[in-house]
Amino acid sequence: QDHCCIEKNYDLISHTQSFKGWNPQLKVFSGFSNMDKGDGSIKYILTGEGAGSTFTIDDSTGDIHALQRLDREVKSQYILRAQARNRLTDRPLEPESEFIVKIQDINDNEPRFLDGPYQASVPEMSNIGTSVIQLTATDADDPTYGNSARVVYSILEGQPYFSVDAKTGVVRVSLADMDRETRENYTVVIQAKDMGGQLGGLAGTTTVNITLGDINDNPPMFDQRLYQMSIPESAPVGSVVGRIWAKDRDIGVNAEMRYSIIDGDGRDTFDISTDPTNLFGSITVKKVEGANINLDPTLRHRGPFKDVTIVHVSVEDVDEPPLFDLEAYIIELPEDAEIGTVLKTVSARDPDAANNTVRYSIERSSDPDKFFYIDITSGSLMTVRSLDREELGWHNITVLAMEMNDRTKVSSVPVAVRVLDVNDNPPSLMHYLEAYVCENAKAGQLIQTVTAVDPDEPLGGQHFYYSLAPEAANNPNFTLRDNQGE
Repeated sequence: QDHCCIEKNYDLISHTQSFKGWNPQLKVFSGFSNMDKGDGSIKYILTGEGAGSTFTIDDSTGDIHALQRLDREVKSQYILRAQARNRLTDRPLEPESEFIVKIQDINDNEPRFLDGPYQASVPEMSNIGTSVIQLTATDADDPTYGNSARVVYSILEGQPYFSVDAKTGVVRVSLADMDRETRENYTVVIQAKDMGGQLGGLAGTTTVNITLGDINDNPPMFDQRLYQMSIPESAPVGSVVGRIWAKDRDIGVNAEMRYSIIDGDGRDTFDISTDPTNLFGSITVKKVEGANINLDPTLRHRGPFKDVTIVHVSVEDVDEPPLFDLEAYIIELPEDAEIGTVLKTVSARDPDAANNTVRYSIERSSDPDKFFYIDITSGSLMTVRSLDREELGWHNITVLAMEMNDRTKVSSVPVAVRVLDVNDNPPSLMHYLEAYVCENAKAGQLIQTVTAVDPDEPLGGQHFYYSLAPEAANNPNFTLRDNQGE
């Protein structure tokens, strides 16, 4: 486009970049000096931004041409200066004129998503209209000129699950009740088109990879409705019977669960603990429940988030030694009991299903002096020697019970025999005492105190009565006074 103005300051607009098959000699400006008579005596000089590289001037006519394609997005305007000079003397004929060449925008840039492809997530079961992510496309064209940079968004792939707001670029959920357990990942292709979306506008696309986040919307489910397990009756406390496993289609904390006993005739006998991974239940139970522990309150209406299974535990018989009816026996017997007196009849039985016959004996190391005897079949414990409390007040013996058909199956029970006191010992005095008295001693003077002892009970509590022996009863010089039993 030619601008034939002769002014000191020119404001020129070039359309050169809009032409296909662009000619680098396209004229940008035609001008001449008032002093130019057309005889070739004037020479035109061009200086300033891009002079000689981007722009050139015909030194005879003053026409300015573009030497290369102009791109507004690279440089939007150039300031040039032109001057007319005498061709022979090179003297300026007039002051320099300044030209401002402004590059007019055309729609030659498509919108671009600078940060794509994008990753986004939204909770499963989100309501329609829930915002997922906001996308922004940039257009290098001039936003103040025409519609070249006015972008409109649309969705090319991802319907009917998602939609995009045409003006804001906000991607939203457009389908209700999307279930992560059915499908977790979605690929959405978003287009940004300039020229307000009109025909002929340029377009750019990007991809949004959307993942549905998990919520706790699934109850646990046992992999079996009935478990069969067994454990020997001899298993110690804490022994594991087996494990059960409830599956949960959710993930992470939403799949964590707690196992507990809810019923069964073994609920007081067995226990269950939840594995640290929150997946398994180490059980010794009859009937258990697996329940989620991180339940979303908004989903309670979907039903109970727990499941129930039944576990049958069979207790297997183990060949055990005989079992006494008491853990220990304490027996009291007077020391004057006759030999052969039955102290106690102990009883033991075989707890196994075979119910073998039991035989009894005394562990000899517990009764080295053989005071007692036990009947091998009845378990009757009796004395075989006289007992003396003053010699041995307690006898601690061990009674053994053995299965007749298996002598390795032996159990024992402690039997404590307390020997009760009877008054079978007379008081005893010192056999010989020497006493001295002065010849002038007065009547009634104390010359000696005697004391008796008795090994019978109660210790130190007996009341003795003292008197002179018959052979000394008539001695006129001495007498004995019983001082209240002392």
